[in-house]
Amino acid sequence: MSNLINVPKNGSLTSTNSNLNFPNLSSWLDDMFNRDLPAVLTSNFNRGITLPKVNIKETADSYIVEMAVPGLSKSDFHINIDNQVLSISTETNETNEEKQENYIRREFGYSSFKRTFTLPESVNDDKINASYKDGVLNIFLPKKDEAKQKPARTIKIS
Repeated sequence: MSNLINVPKNGSLTSTNSNLNFPNLSSWLDDMFNRDLPAVLTSNFNRGITLPKVNIKETADSYIVEMAVPGLSKSDFHINIDNQVLSISTETNETNEEKQENYIRREFGYSSFKRTFTLPESVNDDKINASYKDGVLNIFLPKKDEAKQKPARTIKIS
């Protein structure tokens, strides 16, 4: 919010203007747009899935993508690879209907997300697999044989 004051040309901060108690248009707009909306108005706006957090680990022979997405089932996910781009998405629709005497209430919700990752050329995309357990989606991205890290070895001097 802006706290700027209009200074008259004579440089004085005191004013004899009788409208001092009324906010000017600029401060009124600042107050209006910077004020928090009541929870009643915003409570249903953020009910869907937010962008899930992702961990990516690299081992000697693979990459592992871990995504925290609790409350879903395996069938909710769409995992695709196109031109070395891994995309993970989901869409869920929820409908609740409550019937009582002379009263019907129906609520529905929709949520979705999509995360994409460019895969390194070292990934063997024919052997990618995924699992979902305890709210965590794991995608196993094995490396091609030529990209796997070889164990350290000792070289003898002749």
